[in-house]
Amino acid sequence: EPALLQALSQAVSEATDGEPATPAAPAAGPTEPAPAEDSVDPEVLEIFLEEAGEIMDQLEQLLDDWRKEPTNYHFNQEAQRALHTLKGGARLAQLAALGDQAHAFETRLIDLGGNAPDESQWQAITQDHDAIMSLLAEVRERYQGGAPAAPSAPTPTTAPAAETPPPAPRPAPVRNESRKRAPEPQRSQETIRVSAPLLDELVNLAGETSITRGRLEQQTSDFSHTLEEMAATIERLREQLRRMEIETEAQILFRAEQEHGPNYGDEFDPLEMDRYSSIQQLSRALTESTSDLADLRETLAERVRDAETLLVQQSRINTELQEGLMKTRMIPFASMVPRLRRIVRQISTELGKKVDFDVRNAEGEMDRNILERMIAPLEHMLRNALDHGIEAPADRRQAGKPETGEVVLSLTREGGDVVLRMMDDGRGIPSEVIRDKAIRLGMMREDEELSEREILQFILQPGFSTAEKVTQISGRGVGMDVVASEIKQLGGSLDIDSAPGRGTTFTVRLPFTVSVNRALMVTTGEDFYAIPLNTIEGIVRVSTYELEEYYKPDAPLYEYAGQKYRLQYLGSLLNSDHQPKLQGQALPLPVILVRGAEQPMALQVDSLMGSREIVVKSLGPQFNSVRGVSGATILGDGNVVVILDLPAMIRSDILAERQRLANLEKAREAALYQEHVTTVMVVDDSVTVRKVTSRLLERNGMEVITAKDGLDAVAQLQDHKPDIILLDIEMPRMDGFEVASFVRHDDNLRDTPICMITSRTGEKHRERALAIGVNEYLGKPFQEAELLDTIKRLTGAE
Repeated sequence: EPALLQALSQAVSEATDGEPATPAAPAAGPTEPAPAEDSVDPEVLEIFLEEAGEIMDQLEQLLDDWRKEPTNYHFNQEAQRALHTLKGGARLAQLAALGDQAHAFETRLIDLGGNAPDESQWQAITQDHDAIMSLLAEVRERYQGGAPAAPSAPTPTTAPAAETPPPAPRPAPVRNESRKRAPEPQRSQETIRVSAPLLDELVNLAGETSITRGRLEQQTSDFSHTLEEMAATIERLREQLRRMEIETEAQILFRAEQEHGPNYGDEFDPLEMDRYSSIQQLSRALTESTSDLADLRETLAERVRDAETLLVQQSRINTELQEGLMKTRMIPFASMVPRLRRIVRQISTELGKKVDFDVRNAEGEMDRNILERMIAPLEHMLRNALDHGIEAPADRRQAGKPETGEVVLSLTREGGDVVLRMMDDGRGIPSEVIRDKAIRLGMMREDEELSEREILQFILQPGFSTAEKVTQISGRGVGMDVVASEIKQLGGSLDIDSAPGRGTTFTVRLPFTVSVNRALMVTTGEDFYAIPLNTIEGIVRVSTYELEEYYKPDAPLYEYAGQKYRLQYLGSLLNSDHQPKLQGQALPLPVILVRGAEQPMALQVDSLMGSREIVVKSLGPQFNSVRGVSGATILGDGNVVVILDLPAMIRSDILAERQRLANLEKAREAALYQEHVTTVMVVDDSVTVRKVTSRLLERNGMEVITAKDGLDAVAQLQDHKPDIILLDIEMPRMDGFEVASFVRHDDNLRDTPICMITSRTGEKHRERALAIGVNEYLGKPFQEAELLDTIKRLTGAE
């Protein structure tokens, strides 16, 4: 090992301490044939490949900056320094061909001196750069398959080789391969490579801790309420004991008077004669026990207060831990830029087009998972922009544009979103061609009037862009459905804006992180949902009178702050059976204004439960096809709540609305001939009865709604109107007679048939039921045929 260390350090010093001004000297080393594959140390090679990636990214940026300022000699010097480092590393890793290529490139830059390169020299520089890139790619393919993927930390043997860069100062590119940095005595900084799955697991565990803490907070809060109730109970017990003592003393005095006459107490009170009864002694003992209970309650209350303080501290620590883990997952967008620049350079050269690629705010950071999954969609959009968007130089001249096209990629933060905009100044997307194709594929009717924005959305539809090109320029949307699908899976949205002849803008909105989010908890009916705050533009309260107007068939659009919104009840968007409860509401109801959709929408909900930080959990592959659901979270009480992706839901709802309108007439005609399905509500506190009855009815083609008691039945009758109600009498919270009375006094339900099925077969119960208005009275256990006949008779179903 010492011999290997000495050889490595000597090679490093030889490779890195030489002056770049003497090109011939370093070239003499690697003239012998390349060593056999097994003579290359895989650990050294892996370290070199990692460093080479950083150097090539830096070189890409330097050459791009140098093109913008050709006379600035500083860029030439920095490029020489980067190549010199690469050359030293390549020779150390025994990659002679790569070392020679880097040396030749470095020599070319030295020969330029301080002069600005002309066009032919730029071409030669680009060729040298591409040659190094291809050599590096070959090395990766050849060796990296057998190299260890990601050692958790460098071993002592390879520690000196981990820092192969020369001492010459150079601006190191900001890269973060999910590594933590820790101080070390020998060096100012040391990096530890952590595998991505391990880091994801740690983030997941931090999320689980948040969920557990939330549940503990909920339980502690419940415990505090129980202690408050306990205090009230103890006070009540004290009062009862005080009255008991007074009553006991009165009884002792009364008995003494009866035994010894009314004047017995003149000399001695009976209580002074120790004539205590057993009941008085017990009442005194109970009073002491009550005091002990009060002390215990106070001790428990103190412990709960301590636990609450600890939970607050733990919450702060947990948040810091989570934020720290999140930061390790964040990598700068700039790390992806060199790859995109190379694509622009290669494709524009192939197509003979001149293109300037400008990236703005590349220093912004993104979640590593999101950035890695966005590389392919961005590359696809960039290829489309170059191939189908930017015109050839001659066409641009003819259109009065500069010969050099421009593609701009910008990164901004808006609330909890990262927004990527890709803009080009090309020919735009031909909406007429898309419209013709959509009509031919049956996605829209020929007489249907759609806005330009809506027509452009068709290129995101699966299957739309897989067909052959209609014209030479209509291939712009090929594969865009895959891009849109990937963005949707990340919880983002894609918007397209195009102006013919002026260019196209693709706007991608992505969540800042996929693990933790802030969300607003809302209810519709008895269901809870979480809506991410970054999709909410605002919340307003609208009176029930206004809402009734907006729910009418030809209602106008809801307008707020100059923006028009299509108003809809969240339950109807979710296709649930819940209806908006507008009757008997004294206060205005909350309406959520949603952005990020083609048609801004206002969604009425029943109530708001406040905002909270939620840990986003994936729902698994079986829910991938469910529209408008981006995940789920677990509340403090253990309930699972679905997180809604409203923009995606609204988009699919608009497309579905067009389909619904197209098929409305057919549906109406079909409804006339369709057999009516009988809906039966089964109300019984016995789980067995509910299951057995439900199975029987469903086997006979009926729909069944079950309620576990009278109160549950009344709640469900607000949203459902069954054809018949099967009702038990003896139930907790509200018995069958009360439910029947409620139904008969409700305007919407008064005509609903009620059949009581109960073990109370006495005449008294039967008479009371019939007096309330029950249609039929059956005993338990019922006969299946009799029950089915009764249902058919009462509902009039043949």
